[in-house]
Amino acid sequence: MIYVTRKEHFNAAHKVWRADWSEEKNTEVFGKCANKNWHGHNYDLYVTVKGNPNPETGFVIDLKYLSKLIKSEIIEVLDHRNLNLDVPFMAGKMASTEILAIEIWKQLAPHIVTHGCNLHSIKLYETENNFVEYFGEKII
Repeated sequence: MIYVTRKEHFNAAHKVWRADWSEEKNTEVFGKCANKNWHGHNYDLYVTVKGNPNPETGFVIDLKYLSKLIKSEIIEVLDHRNLNLDVPFMAGKMASTEILAIEIWKQLAPHIVTHGCNLHSIKLYETENNFVEYFGEKII
């Protein structure tokens, strides 16, 4: 089994906020992330695919295809957007980095499996110090 990773980058704004909570509780729980005027991040996205190399090409997946897929399904949808307001696959969801990673997985996994391999993980850096990693497990 070989693991292949493609890195991409995007910038996006969001607010981590629950409408059913008071402003005070949102600020207490989410801190600066609950800023009513939004805030942004320079995200780094790592998409890791796993599989066996194709005997004809030597590739687990064609990296040109993977790059185009990530750009069309994720980067073009997220880059310079407001995650809370502008991104259809985030509509009605908490715009945390954790939820964003899960939703990115849902967008990419069906396309990747059609190429004879599987999505292994989504690693999403919100800052240089904070990142999440998702392996497609069911969330309880």
